Amino acid sequence: MITQQLINKYHVAAPRYTSYPTVPYWDTAAPDLNKWKESVKFSFDQSNAKDGISLYVHLPFCESLCTYCGCNTRITKNHQVENPYLQAVLKEWELYRDILGGRPLIREIHLGGGTPTFFSAENLSILISGLMEGADLHSNAEFSFEAHPNNTTEAHLKTLFNLGFRRLSLGIQDFDPKVQLIINRVQSFEQVEEVTIKARQIGYTSINFDLIYGLPLQTLEGLRDTLLQVNKLMPDRIAFYSYAHVPWIKPGQRSFTENDLPNASQKQKLYELGREMFTSMGYEEIGMDHFALKTDSLFKAEFLKKLHRNFMGYTHQYTQLMIGLGVSSISDSWIAFAQNVKKVEDYYDLIAKGELPIFKGHHLTEEDLLIRKHILNLMCQGKTSWDHTFSMNKVLIDGLERLKVLEDDGLVKIGDNSILVTPLGKRFLRNICMTLDARLWADQPEAQLFSMAG
Repeated sequence: MITQQLINKYHVAAPRYTSYPTVPYWDTAAPDLNKWKESVKFSFDQSNAKDGISLYVHLPFCESLCTYCGCNTRITKNHQVENPYLQAVLKEWELYRDILGGRPLIREIHLGGGTPTFFSAENLSILISGLMEGADLHSNAEFSFEAHPNNTTEAHLKTLFNLGFRRLSLGIQDFDPKVQLIINRVQSFEQVEEVTIKARQIGYTSINFDLIYGLPLQTLEGLRDTLLQVNKLMPDRIAFYSYAHVPWIKPGQRSFTENDLPNASQKQKLYELGREMFTSMGYEEIGMDHFALKTDSLFKAEFLKKLHRNFMGYTHQYTQLMIGLGVSSISDSWIAFAQNVKKVEDYYDLIAKGELPIFKGHHLTEEDLLIRKHILNLMCQGKTSWDHTFSMNKVLIDGLERLKVLEDDGLVKIGDNSILVTPLGKRFLRNICMTLDARLWADQPEAQLFSMAG
């Protein structure tokens, strides 16, 4: 049973573990571009024919700033920025195709932001057509995009559907007018309903709603009303994220203060309310932060032990190579990470020079790969195991020692060669994974790097 004591004990700064090592612990030196290119080529040659590759495209433009947002965005109402940006993205993809040296088999495309639907339907068509030029489509390909209810038109939905998109994610966060006003994210239930109904009529098979708990001025009563409205539309899956308050990274969050936020106890009650209501609606809890109907591919992937997690979050498909295009995008060759520059002007400058726009990266060591595997198992399957040749590894020994406290609290069960997350422990996945994070424990940060768990 979850108690206030447990909530307080594990309400600490913790990574979300969309990667290991986490970004603050990547190599601090400028990345070796030749080594990065070699890792991309190696991963492509090893996996493309069977698994294909994933593409993430970051489209950073928004017409207004949502003050809760932690994403890399550029605020503008000038839509003349669309074409130059897309041409730069396609040029970057051309640079990567030269490295691959063969026809990529596209397994996934995800458009994130920013606001992908800031771009016109016509320009998004130019983007997708350009990405598919010189590429083949995997038989199990899935395309998805993030959509703002206020500017997603029928033209967007039809155009992207005709290009192969079957899944979209609507950013809602909360329907409470007070919350919407303070986070500068105002949209009505009717707008969300209209996009949802149109998407289903057109043929989209999976619709996700993004919701956040722990927002400023959020109350149990207000959240309950929001979830009752969500229940009327029954999206196929729900991402129920904990608000990450990081004003030292995102100045927009300084438009409100900690006094406007629910405390740890109140925030946990918000989560418990959401979890209880989602369960009563027929949703199953998936990994961390996610809920899905039994008809959705995310539930089926967890049931079949095929759930995967990467920089885009949870997915039902695995690819060894994920290439991120656009400002701030992160790429993953499995044995290395690379992140693009964060400023649009810097991105344009490097692309114009014919250079990959990378400013940060990390090449995984054998120890990194080992820890990554176990953290990924815990995040996706709720368990992990190892053979006896690993049982005397210092990383494991130290991690298990830290984990004993969590076992005493009923969050995990430690076997001779395994770790099993309990139903109670599922609420504290970030804390559990943190015990195995050798880089974090070897170099404890003096300042807060991560948002609070829970």
